[in-house]
Amino acid sequence: MTLHTAEVRADGSAIHWTELPGTEPARVYIHGLGGSSAHCFAEVATSDGLRGRRSLLLDLLGFGASDRPADAGYTIEDHADWVATALRTAGVSGAQIVAHSMGGSIATVLALRHPDVVTSLVLIDSNLDPAPEIPRSGSSQIARYGETVFLRGGGYEETLARVNPGWRGTMRMAGPVALYRSAASLARFEGRAILKTLDIPRTYLYPAADGPLEGADALIDAGVRVVALPDCGHNITLDNPTGFVEAVLASEAATANSWVDAA
Repeated sequence: MTLHTAEVRADGSAIHWTELPGTEPARVYIHGLGGSSAHCFAEVATSDGLRGRRSLLLDLLGFGASDRPADAGYTIEDHADWVATALRTAGVSGAQIVAHSMGGSIATVLALRHPDVVTSLVLIDSNLDPAPEIPRSGSSQIARYGETVFLRGGGYEETLARVNPGWRGTMRMAGPVALYRSAASLARFEGRAILKTLDIPRTYLYPAADGPLEGADALIDAGVRVVALPDCGHNITLDNPTGFVEAVLASEAATANSWVDAA
């Protein structure tokens, strides 16, 4: 694994990613809120099933190993544009994007705004709708604080104390400004309609333990493969890496078969 860098803002702020060499087209991994791609994806990216492709385990601006400018907006659209800049700098086009939670929301906008860098999406329990009225641990709870209270009134510390130890560890690697503003944008994000309109192969993975996915039939009618995975919670790649790898390979096989049928 080698660490790479791309400046994505005029002030020189840079996205960093860990890269595994391999064949094209590239596979790009994007983590969720308060996450890090090396933590979330290292096991599956190096598995027998998925290794061998050029793979970029990318940390979003403000998170993980990437820079943390305090004056950035950190909207979902900002993140998508920054990722596109980083991928073009890396010479990536037509990539498969594998993205968890908030990363999936960013990947959806990336595919809409920058179709040259994306040929397919694998979304892992990603945010499709705005935050519920009753906040849950994560973006909706963070956004409820308001920025001043979160940054200077104890909200950041309360959030770290509330989340599980694994998430606390990667969340400490995020800039607090990036964490809050990303969460606030995510809490307003309406990605379901965008996902339906994209004209590329799309797979949506979610934990079977959550029960039926709301609006699944409409997603399927729009051509999205919706797959429930057993033995996992929200962090599917960590809870059931074998099942996740099998699901990604099945998605790729389905895409290849659809191309054959179309020909």
